[in-house]
Amino acid sequence: MSLVLQMRSERAQLVTQVQALAQIEAGGGSLTVEQLAQFTQLETQINELTAKITRAETAERIAAASAVPVDESAQGNNSPPTRVTTHSEPTKPGVAMAQMVRLMVQAGGNQQVAAEMAKTGGYGADVHMALSTVTAGAGGVLVPENFSTSVIESLRPKSVVRKMGAISLPLNNGNLTMPRVLGNTQVTYLGTEQDISITEMQFADLKLSAKKAAAIVPISNDLLAYSGVNPRIDAQVSSDLAVSMGLSEDLHFIRGAGTGSLPKGLRYWALAGNVLGAPAGSTLAIVDLYLGSMMLRLEAANVELDGCGWIMAPRTIRWLQSLRDGNGNKAYPEIDSGMLKGYPVALTTQVPTNLGVGGNESEIYFVNFADCFIGEDTTLAIAISTEASYKDGAGNTVSAFQRDQTLIRVISKHDFGPRHVESISVGTAITWGAGM
Repeated sequence: MSLVLQMRSERAQLVTQVQALAQIEAGGGSLTVEQLAQFTQLETQINELTAKITRAETAERIAAASAVPVDESAQGNNSPPTRVTTHSEPTKPGVAMAQMVRLMVQAGGNQQVAAEMAKTGGYGADVHMALSTVTAGAGGVLVPENFSTSVIESLRPKSVVRKMGAISLPLNNGNLTMPRVLGNTQVTYLGTEQDISITEMQFADLKLSAKKAAAIVPISNDLLAYSGVNPRIDAQVSSDLAVSMGLSEDLHFIRGAGTGSLPKGLRYWALAGNVLGAPAGSTLAIVDLYLGSMMLRLEAANVELDGCGWIMAPRTIRWLQSLRDGNGNKAYPEIDSGMLKGYPVALTTQVPTNLGVGGNESEIYFVNFADCFIGEDTTLAIAISTEASYKDGAGNTVSAFQRDQTLIRVISKHDFGPRHVESISVGTAITWGAGM
């Protein structure tokens, strides 16, 4: 058993012990002083193991990326090669998967032919090895973990939820359970011959389970048909993949209903008391008070504010940017530097502007993103087709063959949730900027 698998197994055993302690509370019992101390010790051990696992996985990825294929002797080629045609340097993050896609398209979906093209075409040794060893299945070709991890990391600037600081954690066998404390014990001061009041800690779990997400990315055959290594084309293909996956993630991590196979987004994780309807007026005083009340919901719940930030539609932030005080000065000049009331703000079109009866309402989110977690399976599967059809943003069916495009389907598995639901406040029925 590898070191990573061994440590994952140890962590799973510790999590089981933590869950057993939490079940005592859930069943109406109370934890003893020794059990409370054990809970704290287990939590520390789990955090330490998680850090060790992350370092070990990084070491494995580096080793895999720097490995060199040694299959020539099996083919009877025992003499030194006359010319080295593959690069030993690791391919840049996010680019390796794009090169795999291009090679698979040029090889007509034949994986072995694609591997040979990588070997003779000047591609990195890691790309050649990946195509030589990965297994194709009904769901497509599995992308090696060191490649898929770099793709997931490249989503950070494309997905506002990731960019704002949501923490990514690996799913263990498709599941992740994180214990959390709902209520702490209280300390009281005593007089002479008075009894110590007893208060109990309350526990709960954040449970994440793998949910399948599929992104369809249409790419022009003119780009994919170019043979050989071309950094600009690789970057364009990589960007197309990252943008499509990032937009899909934001759509569900922000407003996913959590029903069926969908992850639950920020909108539906928020407590009812943290969902605030828009104020009646739109003067600067009213708007400023409203934004402050959204922040107050988190402050009143003792939420750490260091990781907080705003998410809103471009229409909303541009309207706020245009507000002026009585002297004609900008009410929120810090918006020009990406801040609002002291916290970073991110724009995304995945926050709709056509909500409500009138079809002109939007939403604002103020969230402690350091308390939000993305549990993800680091395995990606890609499938390629030049004959399939897809639906565009307007719902129209488009033929990839007719458009001279190649469709790339990327399947990933992940889930999303906050450790504490008090870390989210949502402003609804926002009509600011409607008609701009």
